[in-house]
Order: sequence, then C-alpha cells, then structure tokens
Amino acid sequence: MTAPVRYLIPARVHRVEEVVQRSRFLTTVAHAPDVDAAHAFIQAVREEFPDATHHCWAFVAGPPGSTARIGMSDDGEPHGTAGRPMLTALLHSGVGEIVAVSTRYYGGINLGTGGLSRAYSGGVVLSLEEMPREKKVDRHPVGLTVGYPDVDSVQRLVAEQEWILVDEVFGQDIRFEVLIPADEIEEARRIVADRTRGSGLFEVRTSN
Repeated sequence: MTAPVRYLIPARVHRVEEVVQRSRFLTTVAHAPDVDAAHAFIQAVREEFPDATHHCWAFVAGPPGSTARIGMSDDGEPHGTAGRPMLTALLHSGVGEIVAVSTRYYGGINLGTGGLSRAYSGGVVLSLEEMPREKKVDRHPVGLTVGYPDVDSVQRLVAEQEWILVDEVFGQDIRFEVLIPADEIEEARRIVADRTRGSGLFEVRTSN
C-alpha cells in the first residue's frame, strides 16, 4: 500500500488535564516526524514532571494509521492498560507523526484495569479533539531549466502553484530549483512543457 503524500500532523505541542478519581492526568501530544523525535519528546516530558507517578506514552512516527514506526509503554501501570489504549487512539485519529505522553499523579484510589484504560485513552482522545493541526505535503526536488523568453511565464507558474522555490540561477539559461508535491509531479511536467512549448527541461532530483 502506497503511503499518503498529504496528511494531518500536530501543528504544535498541546496539553490537556483531567482528574479521574483523584488521580491527575496530564496528556501532552506533539509532532514526531521520526522515532528519535518521539523518544526525545517523551524524555522532555519526564524531565518536566520528574515527581509524577507514571509517564505512559505511545507514538505513530509515520502516516496516519501506519504501524511501521510505532511505540508504546505502560511505564509501570498494569500491562496493557496505558500504552496500548493510547496507541489505539492515535492509530484511529487520522493524524500522523504524533506522540502522546500521559503523565499521572496517583490520587490514592485504584482505578482498576478498565478504569485505567479509559483514563489513558480518554486523555488522548480529548487532546486530539482540541489539538491544532496542519497539513503535511510530501514534496520532491525538481530542477527546471528554461530559456529567457519563458522566464516570466515560469516564475508566474511557480507563484501560482503549491511549489516552493529553493533557488534560481541565471546563466546561459535560467535554472529553478523547486519543491513540488509528490502527487503533482507528472501534472507539473505537463504544465511546464506547455508553458515552454516543449523547450523547458524538467528533472526530478533524487531525494536524500
């Protein structure tokens, strides 16, 4: 299955707080573009609340619903009562590249396995309801080489489209380095050929 090239990700760190049977739960979600970023954020939350009873967590460091780069931890809670419910909520959220940390301060009342699962998954669901989102667009680097008669037309084209201009070099010809959404590459190739009457050179670069 091909991974989506456009999907929602967290726009910034977001935190919600709930009190369940005297236990205080702080659920913090953030952008996690990769596994290292997810673990770094988890550690940062641990350091922010060093006196908490538990720091349970889960992450999906890839497209929405993808299980290729996931992780979870009950952090001392009964097995399966924290990390797994949190991960399930993330996987069904429609949001990618996301990490959630649930910081618990124990309030003296045991919640039971069902109560714990509901508290941890509920915190993630609540945070997702209020979390600001933004769209991630997978882009490929492309080189455009055109003659001077077509430079104005191509500059307008870049400005009109959802392309990002990285560089332009004026020499014998003009070379534009742009980032184009992956799902628009072939259409972009056709548009450039049309604008330059077939004379423009369109080269998809190798992404590192």
